Amino acid sequence: MSAHPHRTVLRGGTVIDGTGAPGRRADLAIVGDRVGAIGEVPARDGDTVVDCRDRLVMPGFVDAHAHADGAVFRPDVQLALLRQGVTTVVGGQDGVSYAPGDGVWATRYFAAINGVHPTFAGGGVAELLRTYDGTTPLNVGYLVPAGTVRHEVMGMDPGRADAAQLARMQQLVRNGLAAGALGLSTGLDYVPGIFADTAELTALCAPVAVAGALYVTHMRGGYEANTAAGLREVVEICGGGDVHPGVRGHVSHLHVDAADAERLLAEATAAGADLTFDMYPYTRGCTLVAMAVLPPEYSALDVDDAVARLSDAAERARLRADWFPTVAGKPSLGPEWPSMIRIGHTPAPEWEWACGMTLAEIARRRGDTVEDATLDLLVAGRLAVNAVMAVRDERPVDNLARLFAHAGHTGGSDGIYIGEVPHPRGWGTFARFLGTYVGRAFSWEEAAVHLAARPAARFGLSGRGILRPGAAADVAIIDPRTVTDAATYEDPRALAVGIDDVFVNGARVLADGALTDVSAGRGLRRSGSPAALALEDPARGSDDTTSHDLR
Repeated sequence: MSAHPHRTVLRGGTVIDGTGAPGRRADLAIVGDRVGAIGEVPARDGDTVVDCRDRLVMPGFVDAHAHADGAVFRPDVQLALLRQGVTTVVGGQDGVSYAPGDGVWATRYFAAINGVHPTFAGGGVAELLRTYDGTTPLNVGYLVPAGTVRHEVMGMDPGRADAAQLARMQQLVRNGLAAGALGLSTGLDYVPGIFADTAELTALCAPVAVAGALYVTHMRGGYEANTAAGLREVVEICGGGDVHPGVRGHVSHLHVDAADAERLLAEATAAGADLTFDMYPYTRGCTLVAMAVLPPEYSALDVDDAVARLSDAAERARLRADWFPTVAGKPSLGPEWPSMIRIGHTPAPEWEWACGMTLAEIARRRGDTVEDATLDLLVAGRLAVNAVMAVRDERPVDNLARLFAHAGHTGGSDGIYIGEVPHPRGWGTFARFLGTYVGRAFSWEEAAVHLAARPAARFGLSGRGILRPGAAADVAIIDPRTVTDAATYEDPRALAVGIDDVFVNGARVLADGALTDVSAGRGLRRSGSPAALALEDPARGSDDTTSHDLR
């Protein structure tokens, strides 16, 4: 019987460790769920050996913004992410997700964004994180969603929170952070987040500041021309005023021209804000159709009430006469809005034919007006309809590359996995970063920092995002000659190529491009949180590489 524990040896590859140091030809040994050694690893009986010659051995990527909260249990989504080298996704985004609470409201409101969680039956962040332990091949971190918190306390009340309500919301945030949440998220164009003023958001960040966690925000105002105003509010919230001593901030899915973004981020830094951001390598976005084409008050309605109003002949006449002309006046849409909104998902079986078509195409096929076709689509789908949003001008690769090279950038897909014809970013973001932007925005070594080390450090995932002895063995093996995305707007589910072998917590979850059916993923608890500290294994010792929680 061998005196040594079993090892998996990744032999002969170029190890890019995530520190920014030059890649080096080396073996990497995995023992249990940790990196055991990097360098020359002599062979011994019983080793499992993976030939990595001509390939890169990199830390698994951290998707800093993903809507995989419920979809991560689906094999097709697991394969889509692992084929991009993603080993960890951060959920709870945009201020809306399942916990805290019973998950019913969030599931209904974000039905076309997050979908349904198959096992969460209600509770807090601790209960939700446990649903990811050993049930999926991917790790899942979670942000306390401020909109869900507000809904738990105030429902859809658009008013200002009173002192008692604010105290209850702060306690829910505090509870979530204690359970291991990575920070607090807001979605200030969604309800009920849109009702929260700057003072309320600053107050909710007080427990985040105390915990040393992160404030993550879908800013108010829809980005692009409104980015400056959105960032000013972020700076104010992060500054804390008399409420807290300051909190680190992170801007979700930044959308703005590179030159403007560089200037605005520099101004925010000069004002004292400690900011990072995530951004995906596509110009088109994806959103709820109702959010794009209906009056804002509809977002605050119960689904049954909204459907009833949209079915009323008088209300439809009012919308046609008074509202839809204002849709044509939106800077992000304009008069051509029917051709800019392409349906990705509807739950209505009788409308499945419409997926992949624009609203203009749908109206022509029905021989109807665009306004009536749109309202009929929303009623049939009970508002759970999403769409890929076209833009007038696709941003050039070099413009995007300027921002990807920024020292505050992290990779985030904003992947939405609900829909028959989804946005390709969920299937292609990280492979596109590698295949298109290595050599333009960053080197391979810098790519490991942007896509793994920086987000892991920023979100409080100590011991992940880097490869060193004692670190969690989340590893992607990449062919630098072939890695690229294959998903397009016409074929959005095409799997990326060039990444065929991935390890999560030391287990091989992707082998030769296929799932191994090993569920080695975990719900990740923020380093330093009481929940994370309770999960530490005292037998691991107290040296620098293993003294922190590495789950």
